[in-house]
Amino acid sequence: MKAFVAGATGQTGRHIITELINRNISVRALVRDLELAKQSLPTEVELVQGNVLSASALTEAIADCDVLVCATGAKPSLNPLEPYLVDYIGTKNLINAAKAKNIQHFVIISSLCTSKLFHPLNLFWLVLFWKKQAERYLQTCGLTYTIIRPGGLVNNEKLGELVMSSADTLFEGSIPRTKVAQVAVDALFESAAQNKLVEIVTKADISSRPIAELFASV
Repeated sequence: MKAFVAGATGQTGRHIITELINRNISVRALVRDLELAKQSLPTEVELVQGNVLSASALTEAIADCDVLVCATGAKPSLNPLEPYLVDYIGTKNLINAAKAKNIQHFVIISSLCTSKLFHPLNLFWLVLFWKKQAERYLQTCGLTYTIIRPGGLVNNEKLGELVMSSADTLFEGSIPRTKVAQVAVDALFESAAQNKLVEIVTKADISSRPIAELFASV
């Protein structure tokens, strides 16, 4: 297996890269800044310079990869088009390129509450709205997919066990980025994760469950 990762130098993307490397999976990372990537990513990672908005170059960038993990996301900006361009158009470009290259499994990191139009995060140029449109495009494109909607992302190792639920059933909660990375990579190996949208947070005082069982329950 060889994985293509978009959004590799982001906070969650770096954890996804680490998780893949720890499982001895070859990785090609799409990066905009090669020097930054060389400083922040493991040396084992194959780097390819590019941008999800450059649709014509994405097919070549994916090359011989088998699976794809998308961890891109619009950054806070004064540009009102940023979420539309990054979270929707950029993701569409990536999905189209993945389909052209017969990618076996496309995993995307989205967000809780994408279906709630009147959500505070949509004050940031409708960021959740555009993530929702990207989810819909992926669900209808014909690729095998897993959509992961994590709760609030935290950098510390928050105590608690993984909770996984179906679409539009979790509306609050948080989860460490490391745990999101683990679920994203697990999805590549679990048949029960295929063509599913899952929402995830961590909670204290609940029992741990095997990841296969969690995916199968959704």
